[in-house]
Order: sequence, then structure tokens, then C-alpha cells
Amino acid sequence: MAQRDYVSRGRSPQKKKPAGKGRKPAGNAQINASVVGKLPIVRLIGVFALVIGFGIFLWSIKDNVEDNVDTQASRPVAPTEESLPELPEEEWEYIKTLPGYEVEVDVKEQEKSDKRYLMQCASFRTRAQAEEMKAKIAFQGLEALIRHSTGSNGDWFRVILGPYESKRDAEKAKHSLRKVNIATCQIWYWNL
Repeated sequence: MAQRDYVSRGRSPQKKKPAGKGRKPAGNAQINASVVGKLPIVRLIGVFALVIGFGIFLWSIKDNVEDNVDTQASRPVAPTEESLPELPEEEWEYIKTLPGYEVEVDVKEQEKSDKRYLMQCASFRTRAQAEEMKAKIAFQGLEALIRHSTGSNGDWFRVILGPYESKRDAEKAKHSLRKVNIATCQIWYWNL
């Protein structure tokens, strides 16, 4: 397959060689140089003519403003105190009746459970990682413990919180930890 030269397509035109022996200078080059030299002057004269014409136009219309202005658009005169209407005398009934209303709500007392709860937030292979998690939890105002346990698959360091008297207290702590992106906490019965 033949290769194509794409670079040569975008080449700029070759520079013309200066007139030497036996060559005549191009006549078009002299005409173009004189036109290019006069072009900025023509533009400048055109801009000044437009500015002067616009100034003359504004001067001619300055005296043509109409003097009759809409009188309806003017502000009305503020009424004096004598023309204000009297305030109606109203009696508000709710002021007298609200203190007599009472709402009674029956709330069941929470039964005290003999079970206590713990919350495990993480389990790590190294104590340093567990200490780091404990510090994050401490910044939320909660106190965590690190429990070391040895199992069939090695040593683990568990980060736990508790004991809690009710599951509601444990859930409350779990939601406060969720605000700081600690969402791995599990609530279990305390069996340590």
C-alpha cells in the first residue's frame, strides 16, 4: 500500500525570491503596499465621522422632549392622621379558651429488661487499627473498649461499646456514630 504525505498538504506558500538581474518587480506588490498603508487612515476617518454624526444627532433631539408627563404616575399624598379609620374592637376567644385545653397522652412505661446490650463496631487483626477506631468513637463522646479474643483463625481485637440497659440506648449511640461514617456497628446481647 502506498503511503501518503499528509504533512505537505498544509504547507504555506513559498516566499517569492527578490528581484535580481533580469527580473522585473511585480506590479501588484507595489499596489498592495500602498493600499495597506492607506487602509488604517481611511478607517480612522470613518470612525471620527460616525462619532461626530452621532453627536450632531443627539444635539438635534435634545430640545424635542415632551413636557406633558403622566400625572397619574405621581405618588398620592399620604393621608393625615385625622382621616384614618377607627380600629375595630375584637375579642379573641382563643386567649381565654386555650389554658382550659389539656391533652392527655397514655404512654406505656418501658419494661425493664434483665438483658443488657453491647455494640460491636469493628474487629481488627492489629491493636493499632482498633485504637484508631476507638479514638474516632471517643470524638463523638462515647467510650469504647477493646477486647482481645483468640479464635481458630487467629487473634482479633474487637471494638465494643456498652453495656447498655436498653436496646433504645444502643440504637441512639449507633445513630450518633453513623453521622461520622461509622456504619458497621452491630447490637448484641451482652455475654462477656
